This record gives sequence, C-alpha cells and structure tokens, in this order.
Amino acid sequence: MILSAGYGTRLWPLTQDRTKPALPILGKPLVGYVAEYLANFGCREIAVNLHHRPESVRQALGDGSKFGVKLSYIDEPIILGTSGALDNARSFLDQETFLVVNGKIITDIDLSAALSTHRATKALATLVLLPNAARERFSVVETDVGLVRSFRGMPLESKQALEENHEEGGEGDVPLMFTGIQILEPRIFDYIPHGVFSHSTTDVYPQAIAKGERIAAHVARGKWFELSTLPRYLDISLKLLAETGANVYSGRRSNIANSAAVKDSVLWDDVSVAAGAKVVRAVLGDGVRIGSGEVIENAAVVRATLLRNTTPPPKALDGYWQGENFVVPLAQ
Repeated sequence: MILSAGYGTRLWPLTQDRTKPALPILGKPLVGYVAEYLANFGCREIAVNLHHRPESVRQALGDGSKFGVKLSYIDEPIILGTSGALDNARSFLDQETFLVVNGKIITDIDLSAALSTHRATKALATLVLLPNAARERFSVVETDVGLVRSFRGMPLESKQALEENHEEGGEGDVPLMFTGIQILEPRIFDYIPHGVFSHSTTDVYPQAIAKGERIAAHVARGKWFELSTLPRYLDISLKLLAETGANVYSGRRSNIANSAAVKDSVLWDDVSVAAGAKVVRAVLGDGVRIGSGEVIENAAVVRATLLRNTTPPPKALDGYWQGENFVVPLAQ
C-alpha cells in the first residue's frame, strides 16, 4: 500500500491544485517513483489511499501499468491517519504479509533485505530505519537488540554539536529515524482501532510493544529522500538533477528566453521566462510567467489566479502577490 492521503500543507502553494504525492519531480509524479520502486522488488498489486485532491493522484498514476504495477484506489472521505488508512483498506491487506510505503519518498533501499529481517525475527511488524547523522527533524526511534522499543521527539543535538562532541572525544550516538517503509503481518489489525483516525507510531506500535509484540528494526543503507517541505522539494530536485549533469529542469512547452538567466531551478509545464529575467533557486509552477527584468530568487512561484479567494493552510509559508504571480520565499 502507498499512503497518499495527506494534505501537503508545508508544500503549499504547490499543493493548491494537487496532493503531495502527485507533485512532479523532474517530470514524474512523486508517487510514480514509489510505484516503480515497489515494482522493482516484485510488488505488483498495490492499493493507494486517496483524500485530498484525489483526482490528481488518479491522473498521475492511471491504472499503474506505465509504472509496472496494478493499482486499486481506496477513498477516504474523512482522513484516517497512517494506521486508520490501513484499517480502511483491511479487505485488501489482511490475507498475507504486506508492505506499506509513504507516498512522499524517493529511495533505493533494499526491500529484500528488510523482508529477510522480518522473516528471521518473526516480527509482527518490521520498520525500515536509517541513521539520522545530520540530526534532521525526524522523530527518533529507540531500539534495543534489533527491536523497536519506543518513539520520541526530534533529535536533541544538532549536527554541529555532534561534530564538536566527537572532537572532544564524546560518543555522540547517531539517532535512528523511520523511513516510512514497513512490513506487517495481518495480526497488526488486532491493534488498529476500527473506523477512526489513528497513527501507527503513536497509537498502534506503542500498544503492541507494551503487550510484548516484536516490532523489528531493520537499519538500512541507501538513497532516501523525503519531500515534505518547499526547501526540501527544491533541494532534492536539484540533487537528482545534478546526477544528470544539469542544473535546470524545464517541463513541457516551457520557454526560457536566450537572454534570461536561469540557474538551479525547476520549471513545471507551460512556464515562460522572458528576456532579461533572472531566476535562481526557484520552483515555477504550471503556467507561471516571469516578465522581462523580473528577479525570482530562492522562492516557489505559482499563478496568482490559482490562489484567488483561498486561505493558506496551517504550516504554509508566507507569500506575497507579485504581478500575475504569488511568490513564497523559501528562507523562512
């Protein structure tokens, strides 16, 4: 199952007309990367839950055939959370061991190795974890002898503090974080409340651990990107773009004038950048037009008409109107 029901409020205004998993990453929908990832490891039957802007995910994925999978869509008229979503898809999932992946990640983590850990430990569930050496703002997963023991808040030490601690001879253990990839047995439904909102790491796993269930910790290696904020969206897009030797992505029917200066930027479809304009470290949404002499730097931009008479969602960054565009600075 791919979890795709979130609102993506921290990615607004890019998520004004689509949900987070439907956002294009260098021309491919984010959720498409997840579908291809699962297909590469032999997963063919996949459920996708939908809530916010469900049509955007259906349009992005279709029946799944272009990504090598067969998809079933499961609607959530009322959003149910990361484990409530599983309960809502119980009839699809409750016959055998199943895999759940967050729809907002790009990764090449070895699922076969994680499944081997799951089978060897005879666990109720196996969480795929990664070391969080940079102390990014992901919840810490506490483990002991290969099992998950608890979940707590964000890492207390910054990367700089960690480096200083090492220079002074300290231990400075690297915290582990959850990747959003998990392997589960159907018995997990014994711990998921029926028909209500619930989250796996706050409502389900703590209860199962308290009752003596084995929740295995598989500490993985590999590429893993999580795209949940505007700065992360741009930084990760540019990192993927750099692997091709480029620093600008230009979508379908987009046009950059010869005298325009565009660098370290992602242009969606039907974008135009006029002569003499300057665009640096920016995301330009569908149909955005940057006029002659305009400067856009370190920002996300969408058409103003997309947002008229709308209220920014909670957690959204502040922005301002600039001509025909709405501009959101990323340095906030």
